[in-house]
Amino acid sequence: MSERDDLIGKTLGQYQIIEEIGRGGMATVYKASHEKLERLVAIKVMHTAFMQDPNFRTRFEREAKIIARLDHPHIVPVYDYAEIDGQPYLVMKHIEGRTLKQTLIKQTLTLADILRLVSPIADALDYAHSMNVLHRDIKPSNIIIDPNGTP
Repeated sequence: MSERDDLIGKTLGQYQIIEEIGRGGMATVYKASHEKLERLVAIKVMHTAFMQDPNFRTRFEREAKIIARLDHPHIVPVYDYAEIDGQPYLVMKHIEGRTLKQTLIKQTLTLADILRLVSPIADALDYAHSMNVLHRDIKPSNIIIDPNGTP
């Protein structure tokens, strides 16, 4: 069983892991359910390969603290940060939709679509910068477009 499959169906803290929804160099993001609150969340779990490296653990925790400070309609909010059996994870609001990358693969955006997306993305980045936060990994796969077309 691969690392990405071993959490599906398992419980992580208060959360039941449903499926993998994204994967990056440092962590995997899962869709999960908080049964008592009856809400879906996204859980970012650090890859086990990095768990023994204190630099990566510090970076992951620092990312959680930084994101948790931000409160903006176009930035996914953080609900929780915890560890279970030494494995850190970050709990965020689950956003239904698809990434900008997935959108671009399926269709060509019109100028009107681009203008509609760029403004809120730029507004979110401007807000983060005003909070002394610099997003160092802006790319289409890190931008989620909800079913209403809002990034």
